[in-house]
Amino acid sequence: MKHNTHPMKTLTDISHMGRWLASCLVLLLPLAACAQMSIDFSPKSPLRKLQIAEMAVTNLYVDTVNEQTLVEDAIRGMLEKLDPHSSYSTPEEVKAMNEPLQGSFDGIGVQFNMVDDTLLVIQPITGGPSEKVGIMAGDRIVLVNDTAIAGVKMKKEDIMKRLRGPRGTVVRLGIVRQGISGVLTFKVKRDKIPVKSIDAVYMIRPGVGYIRIGNFGATTYSEFMDGMERLKEQGMTDLVLDLQDNGGGYLQASVDIANEFLPHNELIVYTEGRSVHRMEYKSRGNGRFTQGKVYVLVNEFTASAAEIVSGAIQDNDRGTIIGRRTFGKGLVQRPIELPDGSMIRLTIAHYYTPSGRCIQKPYKKGDREDYAKDFDNRLKHGELTHADSIHFNDSLKCYTLKLHRPVYGGGGIMPDVFVPLDTLQYTKLHRQLVAKGIVINASLRYIDSHRRKLLKTYPAFAAYDEQFEVPDEVMQNILKEGEKQGVKPADDDEWQRTLPSLRLQVKALVARDLFDMDAYFQVINQNSDIVNKALECIDRR
Repeated sequence: MKHNTHPMKTLTDISHMGRWLASCLVLLLPLAACAQMSIDFSPKSPLRKLQIAEMAVTNLYVDTVNEQTLVEDAIRGMLEKLDPHSSYSTPEEVKAMNEPLQGSFDGIGVQFNMVDDTLLVIQPITGGPSEKVGIMAGDRIVLVNDTAIAGVKMKKEDIMKRLRGPRGTVVRLGIVRQGISGVLTFKVKRDKIPVKSIDAVYMIRPGVGYIRIGNFGATTYSEFMDGMERLKEQGMTDLVLDLQDNGGGYLQASVDIANEFLPHNELIVYTEGRSVHRMEYKSRGNGRFTQGKVYVLVNEFTASAAEIVSGAIQDNDRGTIIGRRTFGKGLVQRPIELPDGSMIRLTIAHYYTPSGRCIQKPYKKGDREDYAKDFDNRLKHGELTHADSIHFNDSLKCYTLKLHRPVYGGGGIMPDVFVPLDTLQYTKLHRQLVAKGIVINASLRYIDSHRRKLLKTYPAFAAYDEQFEVPDEVMQNILKEGEKQGVKPADDDEWQRTLPSLRLQVKALVARDLFDMDAYFQVINQNSDIVNKALECIDRR
């Protein structure tokens, strides 16, 4: 379980930002391709020069050096002089980046969080190994193979290493359960645990479905189609596709999803680079949602593969893009695996939307700091709050393929309907309370002590959504804990302005732990300007 402490995005403790950073647009490199690369080892070649330098430092330098670190630093040094998305990753980093995209990992199958230095089970994965042996929501895992993990201030990463392991291996867990004395022991056989890339699927209006995609991974398309079938069974004719905070992922997953909305032989995206010939991806004519209206929600953190879907729908005049200008990542990385399991992700091409737009935002080679400050620069220049502050170069003007509307390259997808960022929606106090983990911990403590009563009172989400209100006591506990950690409202007015969005966030977090992520987004979306603008567009049609 990861955290997102940025209340200006989704205010969920499930880390979309972690997945966002891990996601990148990739094309697979056949192993034979490496062998085909021309390698010059002649005496005057740059490669020979680099080899001699490495050998000299390793063998002659006055102090001992770590040759592995030396080589890694050299690789990083080369890549840092290129574009901001070419990178080197260690074997451990490769595993962490790929896991959200691959669709599964080996483990015990629980959603958990840390409360008071103790691992609290939020929900066991349905049908997973922990549920099969009887582990329940609210259980506290205190021992892993006789090693104490509670009350010892062990890092979450170290706890996860102990819980995870090869499929089929057995781990012995010590569990503390409310109402039962002593420590219960469970033997759990690790298994493949699915990693979902679809965050929510539900009917947001009669006849209107809502799907939120967190990233584009190996299982995204199948998850998406399952969600579409569920919504169609509930009477969906139109769709709200939420790609906010989606950092991208696999190109093919985005192409497959865009294909579902387009008739036969419509261009979805094409890629081209200095050493890579133009490659086109077109719709196959078997899409199952080519008639209903589509509303795509984007923001400044929508990137890469998510921009491919947005650009394909906009350029083919297939739907309405709503939100704020997207991130602007139009570079394609090819993963090059190294013998020790590390990896270079090297930019080898640009991708272009159907109208011919390259939406990669400008960058200076080697200047990654300025590139990383893009959000702050957009905010400072008013681009996130005023549509007329966004200026495009006329030389980059293109036109959509059917209605011939002007669209621009050179920096993200500009939505058809702009929704300004409400910088006053979340107070400074709210952001600090979230950043300190105070809000998530308060919601976890509340549900931990009231779970049975809540489930008895609200056996279904509909009743919970309509009737449940966060008790004042929970709000006061958040205020008191904040004061203990040096987070105080500037005055009573700031606290009063904080309360509405804070209550809604806690209600959403409790809903997630009682029910599922669908419930979380059904609550939190009530406070989303972009979602509400989409509903306005639907109501006006």
